[in-house]
Amino acid sequence: MELDLVTLLGLALVGLLAGTVDSIAGGGGLITLPALLATGMPPAAVLGTNKLQSCFGAFSATRYFFKQGLIDLVAMRQAIICTFVGSAIGTLTVQAIDSTLLSKMLPFLLMIFAVYFLLTPRLNESSSQQKISTSMFGFFIGSSIGFYDGFFGPGTGSFFAIAFIFLLGYGTTKATANTKLLNFTSNIASLIFFALGGHVVWTIGLTMAVGQVIGGRIGSGLVVSKGVRIVKPLLVSVSLIMSLRLLQQDYPEWFSAFTF
Repeated sequence: MELDLVTLLGLALVGLLAGTVDSIAGGGGLITLPALLATGMPPAAVLGTNKLQSCFGAFSATRYFFKQGLIDLVAMRQAIICTFVGSAIGTLTVQAIDSTLLSKMLPFLLMIFAVYFLLTPRLNESSSQQKISTSMFGFFIGSSIGFYDGFFGPGTGSFFAIAFIFLLGYGTTKATANTKLLNFTSNIASLIFFALGGHVVWTIGLTMAVGQVIGGRIGSGLVVSKGVRIVKPLLVSVSLIMSLRLLQQDYPEWFSAFTF
């Protein structure tokens, strides 16, 4: 499909904003998906094109975090493999299974995590006690959240960050860095299978990718310089905003009283 230059520039700016937010706290899809839907693309193409542009933002952030010494690829190798496989299976499965139930549960899960983050005093830059091994983390968390990202998607970054902090004991900056690594992994796996199915609009996706690369670099730099002061508020805010947006989508009758 063809879009005019003004619309393409607008989508590039959307990608920049989403890349910045996503590299800090996740939830960039909350910005990009509505923008892509507004172009009139079919839903499958929206999801595939969104994966394309988000890959660039995740790669930009991951590359910066790696250069800062916050990512150990050897330690994360099993998590990378399991996340890739899980995402690939999820992308194939979503074509055959109704995701309505998962969609309706997600906003409540996000609200619970947001409240937990808001109230816990343990969220800081220092590492806390590790509860499971990195191998178990890769097998259980990488596989399950990777599957979820391929199957449905919203909140993936938040779920990975939560898991890194409370299961591996990572500080917020290191957790955010490794979240982007696994986010990039799951996005690549999902993109491959969307592309094989012909569900990617390359012109739009690559246009938004320009903004994503810039936004990913801006956001990752803010994480390193500001740390928990910016990660925790944004993680809580994004989780709550996403949950309200999904509630409005799945339970519109709850919001009817606020419609004028």
